[in-house]
Amino acid sequence: MSSAPLISRASLVWLLVAQALVMLPFWLHVPVWMVAFWLGCTIWRIQVYRMRARFPGKVLEVLLLVATIAGIWLSRKSLIGLDAGAVLLVAMFILKLVETRTRRDALVLIFLGLFCVAVAYLFEDSLPWAAYSLLPVGALLAALIGLQQGPGTRPAATLKLAAVLLAQALPLMLLLFLFFPRIAPLWSLPLPSDKGMTGLAESMSPGEVAELGRSAELAFRASFEGPLPPRRALYWRALTLEQFDGQRWSQSPGVSFSPAPKWQASGEPWRYSVILQPSGKPWLPTLDVASSDQGDVRQLADYRLQHQRPVQQALLYRASSWPQVARDLQLNERARRQDLQLPAQGDPRTRQWATELRQRYPQPRDLVAALLTHFHDEPYHYTLKPPTLGADSIDAFLFDSRQGFCAHFAGAMTYVLRAAGIPARVVAGYQGGELNPAGNFLTVRQYDAHAWVEYWQAGQGWRSVDPTYAVAPERIDQGLEQALAADEGAPGASVFSPLRYRHLTWLNELRLGWDNLNYGWQRWVLGYQGEQQFKLMGRWFGDLAGLMLPVGLVLILALLALWLLRPWQAKADPQLRLFAAFEKLLARRGLVREPGEGPAAFAERAARQLPRQAELIREFTRLFIRQRYAEQIPSMDALQQVLRSLRRSLGSSIWE
Repeated sequence: MSSAPLISRASLVWLLVAQALVMLPFWLHVPVWMVAFWLGCTIWRIQVYRMRARFPGKVLEVLLLVATIAGIWLSRKSLIGLDAGAVLLVAMFILKLVETRTRRDALVLIFLGLFCVAVAYLFEDSLPWAAYSLLPVGALLAALIGLQQGPGTRPAATLKLAAVLLAQALPLMLLLFLFFPRIAPLWSLPLPSDKGMTGLAESMSPGEVAELGRSAELAFRASFEGPLPPRRALYWRALTLEQFDGQRWSQSPGVSFSPAPKWQASGEPWRYSVILQPSGKPWLPTLDVASSDQGDVRQLADYRLQHQRPVQQALLYRASSWPQVARDLQLNERARRQDLQLPAQGDPRTRQWATELRQRYPQPRDLVAALLTHFHDEPYHYTLKPPTLGADSIDAFLFDSRQGFCAHFAGAMTYVLRAAGIPARVVAGYQGGELNPAGNFLTVRQYDAHAWVEYWQAGQGWRSVDPTYAVAPERIDQGLEQALAADEGAPGASVFSPLRYRHLTWLNELRLGWDNLNYGWQRWVLGYQGEQQFKLMGRWFGDLAGLMLPVGLVLILALLALWLLRPWQAKADPQLRLFAAFEKLLARRGLVREPGEGPAAFAERAARQLPRQAELIREFTRLFIRQRYAEQIPSMDALQQVLRSLRRSLGSSIWE
């Protein structure tokens, strides 16, 4: 049985508080049973301290570990990956509390807690979490300090010292943040497949887009260099949908691997930066026609931008858009067949109507204008609550229900154009956005999801048209809320949503101010990557910025070498250094050598107060005196061995 002293009551309290604060952010990401598991382990450890329970034995520890791993496997179907790995880490953090007896155990628990705080940033990197994370870090630091203090130390003094140390570390953290080289990761962390994300999917049915219209989740924020484009120009392209199976529109297979088309920029571009929220998909919403100079962003054959990896964390990217660019003045036969594709059967009334329209309007432009006039003049209604459509969904929408969301109108118009022999496709993305006057940026939410149509005309290429504008122009000019009927309510307006209370001026200003603060956090902190760092260094250091990476690495290695080698201690007497370590070891047990007290007298006093270690204390002192004064000097290894034995006996850690 170990003779190391158990941790004190104050230390245990700090450890329990720290663990509770660390665990709080994980409750949304761990199985429900783990909450009960943590409460049970906490109560068990408290009962051990009250001597009403025992520490788990080796067999019970193994059984608990196996049961925990089995529970994680059953709930996550894996032990590999971000989600399962985080749950496993949290489980080990909980189990370690039950077996924590000595200061060494407590140190392991504290370091596990610090690692858990860092892992939580993989799930949540918002400004509130960044501020909250100071609490568990401070509590863990207080627990670390409490392990070195006597039982009579007041908790307030421990907490004050922890706060002072944390405040002293902040400037160093800021320096490392600004100057430490940003190196791209060699891997990406995929989000768990069972964690659904709100956003556009690879295929579209009208009902799914309508569901997005009910979500107020943030999609992205965008800021422009110079004045904002007019609201009618804010069509954020994300997907091009060219295949239709009678119910769903989807991307053409292989589009992500097709080479980017050649096109000539003309006119003044809109330059802007976007912070995209995690979507689990690689596509990047941009205004047409967009390009980016970032190495991890490429343009596809359908003129949209795509990231090299799925977006698993908030992503900052820059783009420039030229709205006047002509696209695909010549359409090859493969593309023509693709954009005329329709199911072999179905929707006979629509096909007949399209044939009649083409006979009446031979030019694509005239036929498109006729369709827009039809949508405007006939009793079509824009709604998020359309009736369910049958097998011939296009027929049912155009001639029976005449109620739908943007996807209904875009899908129906594309179908009619194809049936009339005009190449057409559906474009899915977002339209509009809310201007934040405090930061002069646009906030685009999921309820801004939109679908419109592109049709091809000889000599002009692809042309965009929005049938929704013919039915509900206020959707484009003012936003979704203004386009909906009063009984449908504000999009995403739950009772607890600040968006529900936008009519209250003071509350809306608070919401916009908080949104601006979050945008600044994401743009200047989360978005501070290699290129932004290099630009900042360029402004500060000019042409020397390119040397910052090698100079920074050399400086860090030099500081690490100084800390490891400690040349200022190299000339110190090795015997005196060992005796100083001996004194420090005993001082932490309340035994401080008095001024003028000799080694032998000090050893005798310490031996009386620590009878279990008396033999080791006397042996160390005897060897030390022989090293200093005897003619036959014993080996230094013997002195070091006795000191190590004494350290283990006193329950010290290798960090002391």
